[in-house]
Amino acid sequence: MQTTTKTKLFPKQDLELVLRDELMLAAEAEASMHGIVLPASSGVAAVAPVPMDSLVVVELLCAVEPVLGFTPADATVRTGGYNSVQDALDHLIPRLEQQWKKKNGVSA
Repeated sequence: MQTTTKTKLFPKQDLELVLRDELMLAAEAEASMHGIVLPASSGVAAVAPVPMDSLVVVELLCAVEPVLGFTPADATVRTGGYNSVQDALDHLIPRLEQQWKKKNGVSA
């Protein structure tokens, strides 16, 4: 009798959707406070230069808890923040994946 081991997959797509939405809301708020007009297209707005403070990004990490199944470490966020939504995603996703793999006992 063969047994199969079901490997749990990192929920990258779901994580990115939630994180992108949260980061866009933060970017819109930051842009509004600094008088920056974001492009209408979400794809273009994601790469628009809008500084986001690291403390703001740490606060929004709670939104990814349901997707990951744990609270991400505050150290996931780069000190000094990010220059755009895409900059934040490019930095955060790999670090969140590393934490997820460690929590779920998945080897690289």
